[in-house]
Amino acid sequence: MTVRLPLFPLNSVLFPGLVLPLNVFEERYRAMMRELLKTPEEEPRRFAVVAIRDGHEVAPSAPGMPDPTALPDRGPTAGFGADPVKAFHGVGCVADAATIRERADGTFEVLATGTTRVRLLSVDTSGPFLTAELEELPEEPGDEAGALAEGVLRSFRQYQKRLAGARERSLSTAAELPDQPSVVSYLVAAAMMLDTPTKQRLLQSKDTASRLRDELKLLRAETSIIRTLPSLPASDLTRGPTSLN
Repeated sequence: MTVRLPLFPLNSVLFPGLVLPLNVFEERYRAMMRELLKTPEEEPRRFAVVAIRDGHEVAPSAPGMPDPTALPDRGPTAGFGADPVKAFHGVGCVADAATIRERADGTFEVLATGTTRVRLLSVDTSGPFLTAELEELPEEPGDEAGALAEGVLRSFRQYQKRLAGARERSLSTAAELPDQPSVVSYLVAAAMMLDTPTKQRLLQSKDTASRLRDELKLLRAETSIIRTLPSLPASDLTRGPTSLN
């Protein structure tokens, strides 16, 4: 099944079920939000998020010192080259905007949630913002996903504990973490301190079990490294329960 949606490139990876706060200031994305606001509130206001490949950057908001009162009008492809498809990773995630709030200066505060993985088929650059033809990707469980999810959760707790230098009782309890394998796989992929290419690889996994196997290897390797680096700074994500909401 294919769908055409507005396209929002980011320097990060969005996973299904994860919350995405956005501060929208570039004109092309402001135009996108104005268009999404035309959708009735009872209908989903959807757009697709794709990660920008290494070496590509979004257009700057203005030359010289930032001036929020003088945002230049830039085209939808600014910063992405003549063929934007080459600037983006091939698999992204649909986002459903629960909140789109316009500020007095014309910028937007947006709160969205990832829903479904999609494959990028083509990009349309003819409008005020990018749109894309996308193929929805089903999430297949794969073999032994349940058992793998249990192992990933155990390893994730050790990873959190090592990263935070915290006592076991300061971490999330079992009841506060999900047990559905696909949800576990996305939560851990988003919560781990990994570079964008690695997170992208996890998003693109052929099924849940494959993603969980990859995460189990990453967690064991990262925990081992952290164990030998006791001075590693703690991450904010370990200071409280990790949640999809």
